[in-house]
Amino acid sequence: MSNNTEKQARSAGARVVEIENSMTPKAFYVTKEVLLGIAGFVWCAAGFNIVRIGVLAYAEQSDALLIAGLLAGSVAVFLVFWTRIFSKLLGKHTDRIVGYGDARQPFWRFFDRQAFVIMAVMMTVGVSLRAFSLVPSWFIASFYTGLGIALFGAGVGFLINLARLLKASRRAGTLV
Repeated sequence: MSNNTEKQARSAGARVVEIENSMTPKAFYVTKEVLLGIAGFVWCAAGFNIVRIGVLAYAEQSDALLIAGLLAGSVAVFLVFWTRIFSKLLGKHTDRIVGYGDARQPFWRFFDRQAFVIMAVMMTVGVSLRAFSLVPSWFIASFYTGLGIALFGAGVGFLINLARLLKASRRAGTLV
């Protein structure tokens, strides 16, 4: 993309945000601390629900050797999703939210557009896998448990970052 085209795209994006801001009731605007809290709650809730589905699928398994293998698989899924996706996403979104400074933002800005799209795709694929029995329950047990723990870990990470931000704000005397 040429430099001029990039500038036009950024300008158009800024206009969209400006229009969105002018149309959003002020009651929907929250501080960066609230955004981090919302992110933490949403990620913890999503992770808990995914782990719950995985644990219920584990309960359907009866072979101890299979369960041991599935647990190892859950650990591997967790490690892949945590190290390659969620730990990076946690840092990226925390930096973006803190970067808003003192300006209040609409509460849905705990995510950016790309993250909302990714979440929608993940939910659609997950529901489809189960609803149409596209994968066996042992796969759901292993994959969902590992994925859910990684999601929950991201939620805890947001809440830890919130606690750090609040502590720093108190020290600086800038807590609103």
